[in-house]
Amino acid sequence: MSAPTAAENTFNAWAAAGPNQPLEAFQFDAGPIGDEEIEVAIDYCGVCHSDLSMLNNDWGITQYPFVPGHEVVGKIVKIGDHARNKGLKVGQIVGVGWNRGSCMHCHPCMSGDQHLCHDVEATIIGHHGGFADRIRSHWAWAIPLPEGVDVTSAGPLFCGGITVFNPLLQFGVLPTHRVGVVGIGGLGHMALRFLNAWGCEVTAFTSSLAKRDEALSLGAHRVVATRDSDELKKIAGELDFIMVTANASLDWDAFIGTLAPKGRLHFVGVVPEAVPLHVMALISKQAEVSGSPTGSPSRLADMLAFCARHEITPQVEHFPLSKINDAVEHLHEGKARYRVVLDMNA
Repeated sequence: MSAPTAAENTFNAWAAAGPNQPLEAFQFDAGPIGDEEIEVAIDYCGVCHSDLSMLNNDWGITQYPFVPGHEVVGKIVKIGDHARNKGLKVGQIVGVGWNRGSCMHCHPCMSGDQHLCHDVEATIIGHHGGFADRIRSHWAWAIPLPEGVDVTSAGPLFCGGITVFNPLLQFGVLPTHRVGVVGIGGLGHMALRFLNAWGCEVTAFTSSLAKRDEALSLGAHRVVATRDSDELKKIAGELDFIMVTANASLDWDAFIGTLAPKGRLHFVGVVPEAVPLHVMALISKQAEVSGSPTGSPSRLADMLAFCARHEITPQVEHFPLSKINDAVEHLHEGKARYRVVLDMNA
């Protein structure tokens, strides 16, 4: 086999030169494809709030020039030598999410928790992401899209979707459970759709009751204002599981009060401040508080199969690649309803 040319390894992307800088055309040499890697020609890429945080170096770890994008959907165009015969084929449509690789030999990896690997490789941390014509990942992190999943809107499932789907399996949420979702946004609207299809009785908590009708259409059975203490008291002791998707500081003791015995308050949204709790409220009802990141490759595949079976799609707005900075600004201004997807070939 002949050696790859420099042009074959030159990726075209959009990058920011520094914090609060616009995205501009950028090329980089990706080098030879790794033995365990696959290469994907990107058709669609979601724009996530984590992209905004990395763009502006909010977490203090961004390396510039920075190429965002970790909700990738496209076709495999190249397969590394050791990635052959792993079930993937050139031309197959796959998605790559928040993680692009893991060591595959540590205890978490061998236990099926690759997303908890100490050496897990985030797609946009220390690497150029999916605002590009191509991207590479370890073959195990390129998840095939099953028939029935809408390719044009699937990108956000690979970050936001798996973030709210993984806890349902992780903590054994049952169809008989009464559950709550705090925040009806990029994460919360997908949680409502998943939980309704799961069979649960779903309560949506929102800071804006103007979203009531939309929350009901997304799968909620009732809607409660997050800061209405009287309404929270009315459902005291009812909920088996509450998923917090909002990035806001709230009266967490009041939410603990809505939990049933052995209930769980679970965080997937990055609340900006420490969460104060009175331990006695937890002890008295044997309640639990927890958090989780995204999910493993197998959980990603399970989620996609569930979406195909129940015809679940994220609610997205599309922007052509030529309007990439408009798309970022649209999300930054809080106007997205509820996820933004770039059409990379438009």
